[in-house]
Amino acid sequence: MNVFFKLGWFFKERKKQYLVGLFSLALVALLQLIPPKIIGYTIDEIGQGTLTFASLLMWVGIILITAILIYCLRYFWRLMIFGSSNYMAMRLRKKLFLHFSKMSPSFYQNRRIGDLMAHATNDVSAVQQTAGGGVLTLFDSITTGTFVILAMAVTIDWRLTLIALIPMPLVAISSTYYGKLLHERFHLAQSAFSDLNDKTQESITGIKVIKTFGQQNEDIDDFKRLSSEVVSKNMKVARVDSLFDPTISLVIGISFILSLGFGAKFITEQTMTIGDLVAFNTYLGLLVWPMLAFGMLFNIMERGSASYDRIESLLSIPVEIDDKPNAIDQRPNGDLLFHVKEFKFPGDEKASLRDVSFELKRGETLGIVGKTGSGKTAILKLLLREFEGYKGDIIFGDNRIDEYRKLRLLEAIGYVPQDHFLFSTSVYNNIAFTNPGVESKEVEYAARLAHIHDDILRFSEGYQTIVGERGVSLSGGQKQRISIARALMSNPELLILDDSLSAVDAKTEEAILEALKEERQDKTTIITSHRLSAIQHAHLIIVMNEGAIVEKGTHDQLMELKGKYYEMYNLQQLEQLVEKGGEVHE
Repeated sequence: MNVFFKLGWFFKERKKQYLVGLFSLALVALLQLIPPKIIGYTIDEIGQGTLTFASLLMWVGIILITAILIYCLRYFWRLMIFGSSNYMAMRLRKKLFLHFSKMSPSFYQNRRIGDLMAHATNDVSAVQQTAGGGVLTLFDSITTGTFVILAMAVTIDWRLTLIALIPMPLVAISSTYYGKLLHERFHLAQSAFSDLNDKTQESITGIKVIKTFGQQNEDIDDFKRLSSEVVSKNMKVARVDSLFDPTISLVIGISFILSLGFGAKFITEQTMTIGDLVAFNTYLGLLVWPMLAFGMLFNIMERGSASYDRIESLLSIPVEIDDKPNAIDQRPNGDLLFHVKEFKFPGDEKASLRDVSFELKRGETLGIVGKTGSGKTAILKLLLREFEGYKGDIIFGDNRIDEYRKLRLLEAIGYVPQDHFLFSTSVYNNIAFTNPGVESKEVEYAARLAHIHDDILRFSEGYQTIVGERGVSLSGGQKQRISIARALMSNPELLILDDSLSAVDAKTEEAILEALKEERQDKTTIITSHRLSAIQHAHLIIVMNEGAIVEKGTHDQLMELKGKYYEMYNLQQLEQLVEKGGEVHE
């Protein structure tokens, strides 16, 4: 029953619908008592020879009216109770989705996508069943069982009723034991399903890599193993679940034997009629459903309880990075000051950034270079407030970035990541993602700035071409340029290009950078790149190494230093010369 207390907040919210549904259920339970009694009366009238056509027609009419009323009431309770359970599923999915949208990257680093999907699908369905079928089963089994027992005791014979109920405690004892086993085993079954869900999602996403390396058979074997685990865990649930019906059938069978035996005795003693015994056994047949429902109830409750615990456990994880009280509700703009003495990613012992400081005036461009792991990405993640816990200050305009509402901060930043993600929709919708109601000419203008407009016109459906999941139908360079166009649509105060020109040729790169320079004269830009041609025009260039700035200045200043930047630049010039077929003479 604990799960119903857990869902108390929802039952209060939908109390009107549940009260109407439960009242309709109670009326159905009462109306179901009428046909067995009428059958008993009819049999007695037949035995006494007093049955007439008029009385038979009356009894049939009463049963027909009862059937129509039951039909209408069942429609209403289904609409109220199951309709509310669907609303419950919607609420839980919405809560989970909102929670997911607020969580920082560290949350997703520690959890698998397949497991999160299982929470939002399988677990929510189990809780929905509890709020629908569980409520129905609990109330219906109690009301029907109570009304039937009262009808048996009051209208027929209380002695025979007590005798027939002697085996019933066995149902409560066995169901309690089975319920404990179900809760433990269903929790394991849900975990196994999460593992399988995660494996399926990962395999489909990485199918190209799997095929490229010829690992299809190994991947299929791994899938079969996890699938077998799901079957095994669910079979353990089914073995317990399958004990309910035989146990209840055995108890009801014993009750029938007792009622027939003692009922025959009471008939011979002339304290009961044959019609009463037939009606009593018909009522006893009506008790089969409440008993079976009682067994089903434990299954539904334990499944719902285990799933709700999993959902609550996920929702209880606090949001690491959230708005401060009275956060500034406006987009930041102005100069950018970055001063971080030390920053470590969660779980890391070694600092990812050490004494990193730079200042950008509004309208300036910053170039960041350095080998993989040097700290370039860490700088960007802090600017985007994906991580906190650093020592120092990051000031955008006149305030620290954590003093702004996070939504307003991100509205002021256009971010083009290394891993370009495109939605499975049209090119137009991908570019207009941040402003769906924008005019088409503005979308085309952003595409021209990113030098992807001509490519789009060559697509089969132009701007309405569906790009496929994650942009599977496009080349790397096309995805990069569409991502740049999407970032430009919000006219950001700060544009961040995280190695976002690596897949385009030098000529296209130069054209994009020139267009951005012209368009964004009063806006700030940060570019990280392994290719120095992308950042040599920047007002300030910083060279990162092992989390620290080792060189800082303009392109000309860094070339004069003849340090790391100088070496990187000459090496890339040499590589370009070799690629063009030039010769190197010593």
